[in-house]
Amino acid sequence: MSKNILILTGSPRQSGNSNIMAEFFMRAAESKGHTVKRIDCTRLHVGGCLACDTCYQNGKPCSVDEAFNSIADDILSADVLVFAMPVYWYTIPAQIKAVIDHLYCFCLREKEEYFGKQRALLACCEEHDPSVLDGVRIPFERMAALSKWEVIGEVLVPGVLHVGYITVTDGPARAAALADAL
Repeated sequence: MSKNILILTGSPRQSGNSNIMAEFFMRAAESKGHTVKRIDCTRLHVGGCLACDTCYQNGKPCSVDEAFNSIADDILSADVLVFAMPVYWYTIPAQIKAVIDHLYCFCLREKEEYFGKQRALLACCEEHDPSVLDGVRIPFERMAALSKWEVIGEVLVPGVLHVGYITVTDGPARAAALADAL
């Protein structure tokens, strides 16, 4: 069965390591007949959630942030959400974190189509210690539990600093193999 997949990337480097993994996943998923859309969160200029709790009061998911509203329907209509990002300062990069924080609007208003999706995580970091990836992995596990998402897999690759280093690891192949879990 073909699925509608949305990849949200969080690297400001267009040819960055996490974006390379996202490309490998996307090509593999498309080759299996899935529909894939990719949104680079670093290009959206989404501001932080203001916790105003006025979500959907004006008919839009966020009463304040039009950039988030421009992708909200894509998030809701996806069967699978794939998050791809580097680890910056031991946590989720700010540009994609702002998008993630806005997911609150779907929880607050109990949007049924938000819950129960499949979710995957692609992340990499400079340091060789795999526990550095916990700053991304743990929040995503908690989000999955809250949102009742089925985790189809995580590809977490330490030890990649410079652009393209991911290609000398098994990260791209593992990212492509995630498409088999759909």
